Amino acid sequence: MQEGVRLGVTEFKPQNGQPGIGLALGGGLARGFAHIGVIKALNRNGVFPTLITGTSIGAVVGACYLANKMDAFEDWALSLTRYKVFSYLDFRVRSAGLIGGTRLRTMLEEHFKDMTFADLPYPLICIATDLATGHEIWMRKGNLLEAMIASFALPGVFPPVKYDGRFLVDGALVNPCPVSPCQAMGARMTIAVDLNADLIGKATKPGTAYQTVTGFDLFNNEDVSPETQKTFNASSLSRRLFRREENNPSLFGVMVSALSIIQDRLTRSRLAGEPPDVHIRPTTGHIGLLEFEKGKELIRLGEEATERAMPEILAAKHLFLSQTQ
Repeated sequence: MQEGVRLGVTEFKPQNGQPGIGLALGGGLARGFAHIGVIKALNRNGVFPTLITGTSIGAVVGACYLANKMDAFEDWALSLTRYKVFSYLDFRVRSAGLIGGTRLRTMLEEHFKDMTFADLPYPLICIATDLATGHEIWMRKGNLLEAMIASFALPGVFPPVKYDGRFLVDGALVNPCPVSPCQAMGARMTIAVDLNADLIGKATKPGTAYQTVTGFDLFNNEDVSPETQKTFNASSLSRRLFRREENNPSLFGVMVSALSIIQDRLTRSRLAGEPPDVHIRPTTGHIGLLEFEKGKELIRLGEEATERAMPEILAAKHLFLSQTQ
């Protein structure tokens, strides 16, 4: 990571205990790495959120920021290759999800084991969906790791997480960009980071939309040797999930693309009814939802989008501060 750019929570305390700047971090799988760039640019310009709400990958980034683990998270994001990403996936046949999630849990436990929401200096709300009722669940108490995993438990891919007596799945099904929790918790100013702003309409010819969603190839030759690719592709399960004929999506591509459409439409509807004070829209639509190896580009796109919005952010911050004095 770039020397001198270290992320962390400041000692700023909101007046009267009321949250000052709320930051709503939306879902978007790999595109969530853009959130790192957003937070870097905010901090660099003297903007420090004191309330964070997050859906899916947004919940993970929000937890890392408030737990002062953003440096490690950024370093990990920049280290990823296509092969390393798939090494975290433990495929299951007889399960409520195609991926067990054990390897991902083990990795997250290194940083968040036994940590609770109460250990964080400022409020964090992780958004999930109740699988039985479809209700939007705001998790802000108890075990932090379980809440993070529940928030990104993509239906059909990861198994539901039992949390406080409910089976929970990805919060993107109900609130892809969680502005409403920020407003409900009393944030005086809300910044929303929408990763779905340019998601739909990227295809210029048949099949390219699915390539954008899933990535062009399961592996890149630069990442993995041909021998290793042959071994992975020898699995009947991986072939069924990821193999696609020319100009046709894979099974996994159909699942992820369907969720992308839901996220796009729902995000537009929710933000129209619950507009933030500032809306940041990183241009990440050309990057596949599984292209985690593009962390460097995604972080840069998050920074650039935030810098473009900075005049509006600073104007809103000035108004917020003038009202609190």
